[in-house]
Amino acid sequence: MNPLAKRVLDQGLAANQRLAQAAGNGFDWLFRRNNLVKSGHTWFELVYDGDPMAVRYYELPDEDEIELSNGDSLPIVREQHRRPLILVPPLGVTTETFDLLPQRSLVKYMAARGFKTYLIDWGKPKKQHGHLGMQDYAEHMMTQALGEVRRHSGSEEVSLMGWCMGGLISLLYMGITQDPKVKNLITVASPIDLRGGGLATGVAQALNVPAQLIRRYTDFRLHLLNPSALSAPPWLTTLAFKLTDPLSSVTTYWDLVTRLWDREFVESHSTTSDYLNNMLLYPGGVVQDMAVKVAVDNKLATGEIDIGDKIAHLNHISCSMLVFAGETDSLVPPSIAERIMDIVPSTDKAFYVVPGGHMGVILGSRAQEAVWSEAADWLIQRDRSRPRKKTAAAQGKSRTKRVVPPKKQRARKVKNIQNRE
Repeated sequence: MNPLAKRVLDQGLAANQRLAQAAGNGFDWLFRRNNLVKSGHTWFELVYDGDPMAVRYYELPDEDEIELSNGDSLPIVREQHRRPLILVPPLGVTTETFDLLPQRSLVKYMAARGFKTYLIDWGKPKKQHGHLGMQDYAEHMMTQALGEVRRHSGSEEVSLMGWCMGGLISLLYMGITQDPKVKNLITVASPIDLRGGGLATGVAQALNVPAQLIRRYTDFRLHLLNPSALSAPPWLTTLAFKLTDPLSSVTTYWDLVTRLWDREFVESHSTTSDYLNNMLLYPGGVVQDMAVKVAVDNKLATGEIDIGDKIAHLNHISCSMLVFAGETDSLVPPSIAERIMDIVPSTDKAFYVVPGGHMGVILGSRAQEAVWSEAADWLIQRDRSRPRKKTAAAQGKSRTKRVVPPKKQRARKVKNIQNRE
């Protein structure tokens, strides 16, 4: 056959195949979209089931290795580390946050790295939960959850890792309880100083001026209202997350049309869209606390904040701490998240600026290298080390650092992970 004719024929066959694939994927997207959603597929054991909070334990996968989003394979470490890792998601989102896709699952990744991996499930709040405030989550539910993890794991010492509000709730828990058995705390894109720039600062400043005028000239006080009336409906939570990257919310549909033939992309797009479009109610008590004490009064930035009838002393937290911030995060930019480094007096703490926006920093394709892998390595190093007596010099010197991981670390291969272990 003439080479040119063969080339034209091959291209025609390839185009025909893509057209058939696009038709099949388009039919599923329109009429059987649940078949495309791949979130929440990792098996777990329900350790505690309350109202609304529950605790999950993610067992090691049965296979010898797991597949990562970049195509690499991660061998499973069967000998588990001694300290359980408790993942703390934000409020207003589903538990699929940390189990978004089979190749992009934080719970599966951490279990494969050898951690006894637990997840706090905040449940699906309804109207009757509208009164719940930050103290209910940061003190009462966190205390209950950690108690259940300690009972199930047999270990008193634990590590915490929270994204966004999950990191903030973890900080407040530590500030209230000063739990000496929480040895490591990792926060990812957690807001601290709401005068530090970004979208959160804009909202806080917009609220601050009228709030100060109302306080000065009227007797109206937001915290005196019935908190249930202030609950944010699910659609508002969805809107808030989409506003962190409004352009992508539109362009992703164009990407879907142009790549409708690609099954893997269609599954990823459908799963992410399902996650964003199924956000949860935000309890009014939390909205009340965040609006008055965090947004208007900016108390987190001072190191002390009153939560219900307790005071959370962030400036007394002494456990090892690792803080991540997304370099393109418009909601919680690095300048807002980094403030915690000046507040927490721990002598072992580090701050990393990593690729990604507010969601991409923990859920994106680059999060595995920039955040998950770094966090796992950091925890393993501390899990293996034994406590050392502090010298006078060490007590007055903090190992604080602000680091942007180099490109070679961001692109680190899976085999190097195992070599370090």
